[in-house]
Amino acid sequence: MRVAGAAVLLLLAGCGDDGVAARRARLGANATLAARLASADASRGARLFGACAACHTIGAGAGDRNGPNLHGVIGRAVAGGSARYGYSAALRAHGGRWDAAAMDAWLRDPARVAPGTTMRFAGVRDPIDRADLIAYLRAAGSR
Repeated sequence: MRVAGAAVLLLLAGCGDDGVAARRARLGANATLAARLASADASRGARLFGACAACHTIGAGAGDRNGPNLHGVIGRAVAGGSARYGYSAALRAHGGRWDAAAMDAWLRDPARVAPGTTMRFAGVRDPIDRADLIAYLRAAGSR
């Protein structure tokens, strides 16, 4: 009975990472963005977005905070989502559209993507976390 109880505890202990360890093992160390997005978990991304919510809203029609509203960000022009928000000159000069690759690079290191950006965020180092955030941004932006 003790062994069975210990086995259950070990199994439950592994559940606390939302399956990230299993995904990481399946994907390998150098997974492509496409592979990471194929296994992304938007509900986990919603939880990770809690840190972003200090500066950003994501609901349709929600206002801007210290950062612009991110509803529908995937697919829209960089520095073009909110007429009310004052995007930095660095981000306006960067140009382009927010696709998954651009968002992955931005989330990894905003200052590297647009040197001089006013976004004071060190970035998300974990590639699985970035994929989950992108999946959430896609899902939340289409509601």
